[in-house]
Amino acid sequence: MRILFVNDGVGDAGGVQNYLTAVAADLRARGHDLALLHVDRVRAPGDSPVGADMPHFCVAESDAQEAVERARAWSPDVAFSHNMRDLTVETGLLGHMPVVKMMHGYFGTCVGGLKMHGFPSRVACDRRFGVACAALYLPRHCGRWSVGALTTKYAWARAQHDLLPRYATLVVASEHMHREYVRNGAPEARVVTNPLFAADMPAQPAALPEEFRALFLGRMTALKGGDLLIRAAAHAEQHFGTPIAVTLAGDGPSRPRWEALAASMGVRAEFPGWVDDARRATLFASASVVVVPSVWPEPFGLSGLEGGAYGVASVGFDVGGVRTWLHDGENGWLVNPREGMSGLARALADARAHDATLRALRAGARRTAEQFSRSRHMDILERILADPESQGAA
Repeated sequence: MRILFVNDGVGDAGGVQNYLTAVAADLRARGHDLALLHVDRVRAPGDSPVGADMPHFCVAESDAQEAVERARAWSPDVAFSHNMRDLTVETGLLGHMPVVKMMHGYFGTCVGGLKMHGFPSRVACDRRFGVACAALYLPRHCGRWSVGALTTKYAWARAQHDLLPRYATLVVASEHMHREYVRNGAPEARVVTNPLFAADMPAQPAALPEEFRALFLGRMTALKGGDLLIRAAAHAEQHFGTPIAVTLAGDGPSRPRWEALAASMGVRAEFPGWVDDARRATLFASASVVVVPSVWPEPFGLSGLEGGAYGVASVGFDVGGVRTWLHDGENGWLVNPREGMSGLARALADARAHDATLRALRAGARRTAEQFSRSRHMDILERILADPESQGAA
């Protein structure tokens, strides 16, 4: 099978690129031919998720029309599209081949892409996409407060929304995202849930570390809730007598505020920045729990499942697709978001104080990660790509 991968960025840090690299390697190992249609230039040979030896069609080196025509001349059996800011790329493919679209976020269902209101408080939005979203964008602080941003983002979201019925199959990672796209106009028979997987599965889970430590990994923005983790750690010590050391790995606009907050509240916190795969493995192995404190409706929340591969239990808010893999009392603590920081603090204090419970949930975390296996994901994905029109109805 000849599979055309489609994505705007190449070699960027983040979960989408990691996913593309892992899936492309497995598809090549299964005997498929791959190519990549992309917007940004490839900065270094190792950045390409499909491999430097595979055909590449770059919009930045010509224009969208020419890149698409060259990609079509390669005669793909199917296009597997991901994040694509230039929608003329996808419209140039539709009608010439089946396009399987994997939705990693709320594209075409939200103007700001966050599915959150920022004012008067941070709260998830459950509206269907439409003109009312444009009216609410500025007063509810649904994204960057700018009339220009509103105009540009609404036009793009509308264009992406209008494409939803045209994809052969929409792939999402959670039932939460399945419901989101169906209620926003995607044909239900063409939306397939294929949960993500932990890319690395060590032969043995990590031993419970002697020092209790909570680990956060991800981009540091207000919606990711790192400030809530820091406040919860301080609250756990003040109200439950339970000291909590935390590591917040990653970077982003909120990092300086989080660092200052940890210092002001006396929380023992480490901020190693973005980490490579080896350092990431070390962080998982030294963590007692992984914390997913997001207040926005995570489409999946992969870091917790990745921790589970190392036998690390999770603590997280019950938002978005997190409950796809986080089951309260089985592999961690699923906290009602209405309980906020205090609920997070109670879960951390419980994990710190009850060694037997923590050990049992860590064993459950490993079992859950094994169930959400890479091979299972690939088997489902391969069937979709081989016959996208019928797999969506399966």
